[in-house]
Amino acid sequence: MSQQFRETMQRLSKSIPKGSMPGGGGNGGPQRAANAAAKAATSLVGAGILGYGAYNSVFTVDGGHRAVIFNRLLGMKHTVYDEGLNFNIPWFERPIIYDIRTRPCNLQTLTGSKDLQMVTIGVRVLHKPNPNALVWIYQHLGLNYDERVLPSLMNECAKAMVARYNANELLTKREQVSADIRKDLMQRALKFNVMLEDVAITHLAFSPEYARAVEAKQVAQQDAERAKYVVIGAQQEKKTIITKARGEAESASLIGTAVKQNPGFMKLRRIDAARDIADIVAKSGNKVYLNADSLLLNLLGDADEKLEHGLERKQDRGWGLRR
Repeated sequence: MSQQFRETMQRLSKSIPKGSMPGGGGNGGPQRAANAAAKAATSLVGAGILGYGAYNSVFTVDGGHRAVIFNRLLGMKHTVYDEGLNFNIPWFERPIIYDIRTRPCNLQTLTGSKDLQMVTIGVRVLHKPNPNALVWIYQHLGLNYDERVLPSLMNECAKAMVARYNANELLTKREQVSADIRKDLMQRALKFNVMLEDVAITHLAFSPEYARAVEAKQVAQQDAERAKYVVIGAQQEKKTIITKARGEAESASLIGTAVKQNPGFMKLRRIDAARDIADIVAKSGNKVYLNADSLLLNLLGDADEKLEHGLERKQDRGWGLRR
């Protein structure tokens, strides 16, 4: 290149008329000027080439990245370059930088369950490329490997796993469904040298018709439980009434037996009633004067004495008949 430039400058100097150059007193002036210009141009070209070579002979790999090199003569080199400063041959080699840090990928799809209920499921995966297989990934998938592989794999695995469960099992066995999706997805992603660190179900929704049916079922179950407790309460109330009635009947029977066997029982009850009345009157702020009849101490008059005489006569007659 420098030789061609020198020859061009010499032809240019020959075409200039004599005496047109300043200080052109002889034939050597133009020739010396052409040689000086050629040398300067050669020096500039050489410096440019050296600068270009020095600048493009090194490249830097940032943290969390790896690099592979494409050679124009040999193709992809099988070496994976780590973080830091690395060297390559300018123009003949070109570095390709990969980000090997964990990145998320989200997918939401509509599919059907085992009982033919439409389900909207959202899956989120954390992925990164296999650092030891970056050459294979670049040759077969390119830099956007995640966009080429993960959406189809996530969609297929999610639909395949959801189809194995009923709609209610997707809710009650959500952890198991997530584990099945994770296992299947990891196995299939390894075939493409994509490493998955986590797989999770982020969204799970059913059709509006199914949601209304589930809500109606829950309401019916709650009404049935409420009616069940109402029936149990009525039964308990019935038992309480029966028990109370039996107690009152037994109490009346015992009272009647006590009155027959001992007429003084009525006097005892009158005394208890009189005591209660006296307590109420004593606690009242008004002054009240009552006689014994008002305090139920003589409410029945001599009826109790007549009852006692009647019982004694019956007993005497019984003894007379036995004799």
